[in-house]
Amino acid sequence: MKLLITRPIDDLVLAQAEERFETTYRAGEVPMSAAEVTAALGEYDAILPTLGDAFTAAAIEAAGKPRCKVIGNFGVGYNHIDVAAAAKAGIAVSNTPDVLTDATADIAWTLILSTCRRAGEGERQLRAGEWKGFDPKGMLGTHVTGKTLGVIGMGRIGQAIAKRGHFGFDMPVVYFNRSAKELPFDARRIEDMHELLGVADIVVVAVPGGAETVRLIDRAAIAAMRKDTIFVNISRGEVVEEEALIDALEANAIGGAGLDVYEKEPYVPARLTALENCVLLPHLGSATVETRRAMAQMALDNIIAFAEGRAMPQRVN
Repeated sequence: MKLLITRPIDDLVLAQAEERFETTYRAGEVPMSAAEVTAALGEYDAILPTLGDAFTAAAIEAAGKPRCKVIGNFGVGYNHIDVAAAAKAGIAVSNTPDVLTDATADIAWTLILSTCRRAGEGERQLRAGEWKGFDPKGMLGTHVTGKTLGVIGMGRIGQAIAKRGHFGFDMPVVYFNRSAKELPFDARRIEDMHELLGVADIVVVAVPGGAETVRLIDRAAIAAMRKDTIFVNISRGEVVEEEALIDALEANAIGGAGLDVYEKEPYVPARLTALENCVLLPHLGSATVETRRAMAQMALDNIIAFAEGRAMPQRVN
């Protein structure tokens, strides 16, 4: 079988792929173009892609009857793959859930603490040689311990974020989710998202990507937040109406924002990078050696399972 790996992955996992398949390693870090996607579907039996490689319905349909029969996605989110179109074309698709839960929850807390305590702004000030020494009223931020944490999306990652807040920072937890969850800690479900946005001191969005959550946090939702609310997004960039969020930050209508994802990655608007009241990370949610290795291994294991005629453990279509 011919396997295409579209982006750099862990060397140990790459070596396994080369032992099992006729492997092509696509150099560089730029996502595949639509033409590349269509061509790859016709040339390879299996593809291991990641975020940004857009396997759209149009790209899949343009391949006609594709040679490719399995896509082992590197990432828990697969909204860049039209799984219905893939299924129609006879292509199985898998993802990599679970293994990045803790790493992503840790990044959420990196953003919470950095935004609340103005860490990014403070580091920029120090590196620029502008720090004048201790000032009793200088760089005052938001106290985190004991504040109300609002989590939108109480899946694995949302629960891991809430758990850290409850046990680590003595935070009352409220959450918005399609259904109630049985949790090993106290948390109150709020059925109206706008109500949650109005009562939480710190809001973290942890919903999956996809058509159902595009611009879930729209201009009206942002307006429902208080002037001192800290907003954090570690889900998908398109979940937030980015222009509305920028407007709110420029007007100091909310307390600040911490973002790891953006609406049109890797593009980040200049209006956003110019702001001091936000902390911006380059999609580091799963970026640990251990997690990225585990993700690559899971993606490859699913492809191997398919090749051996076994059920793919993380199949999504």
